[in-house]
Amino acid sequence: MRVKECLKRAAIIGMSVVLSAGVLAGCGTTDNTSTQTSNNEKVYKIGVVQYADHPSLDNCREGFILGLEEEGISEGSNLELTNKSAQADDAMNTQIAQSFVNAKMDLVCGIATPSAMALYNVCYDKDIPVLFNAVSDPVAANLAKSKTEAMPGITGVSDELPVEEQLKLIRELMPDAKKIGIIYTTSETNSVSTIATYKEKAAEYDFEIVERGISNASEIPQAADVILGEVDCITNLTDNTVVDNLPVVIEKANATNKPVFGSEEEQVGNGCIASAGIDYIELGKIAGKMAARVLKGEDIESMPYETITESSITINEKAAADLGITIPVEIAETASKR
Repeated sequence: MRVKECLKRAAIIGMSVVLSAGVLAGCGTTDNTSTQTSNNEKVYKIGVVQYADHPSLDNCREGFILGLEEEGISEGSNLELTNKSAQADDAMNTQIAQSFVNAKMDLVCGIATPSAMALYNVCYDKDIPVLFNAVSDPVAANLAKSKTEAMPGITGVSDELPVEEQLKLIRELMPDAKKIGIIYTTSETNSVSTIATYKEKAAEYDFEIVERGISNASEIPQAADVILGEVDCITNLTDNTVVDNLPVVIEKANATNKPVFGSEEEQVGNGCIASAGIDYIELGKIAGKMAARVLKGEDIESMPYETITESSITINEKAAADLGITIPVEIAETASKR
């Protein structure tokens, strides 16, 4: 009996060891494939930070995801995506960038210049490639060597504004206007360089540019009051601080019966009368496709940043009518309506 009992106990112990080994092996397999699909395909970890929450940058993020999907990289399949907003806070930008490093992201994307700069500053030494999106002047922001030469570890898509098309649109809608006002954040390199372009081209359309710089959002109401007393209209840039507070500018402009022109369609939808702008979803899609190329092995330094060359006109017929501005028939027939 004792011999049989011993043999029986030994068999039970042996089965327990086998089962335990199987469980441990199963746990080990889960850990080892946490970055792989069931088909043994790599799962890419991407972190996205946008500088602020407003429709233009939201569209960039949406487009970025769509661009990745078109290249076969999608959530629920082979992509772990982390989206963050810095809420227009530079310190938070840096914190988010560091969290992406700690999470060992395969690639990160910064939407708007401050976020792209924060990511590059933190991620470059860690060999994490950076894609930027909605950066109007990558060279001025030290995110590219030139239009044809990328910096090591970073590339992306510029939202350089079609300034000449915007000036032409303003002239067509306001044939008697002389002065265009621009409110901008002095610390945003994109805004500074875009104003320089406006000044360079304004005389061709018989305009004078009047600018008013601010350092933070609290200065916008006073800046709007001052500049509206000096100009016939305001044209808005992609300046993150101003865009984030665009309703304030539009409200004050409406009170003086002066129009605000947007830099893209979402701003027109929010009360600007018109824009000759670019498609920010398309902008994001281009960045997503570039990111896929990097993830699949293409050398980022061989990929100069890209720029959308086509612009489209969007109009807000109600906003224009409220200000007594007539949209020419040839524009109204072809423009998008918001």
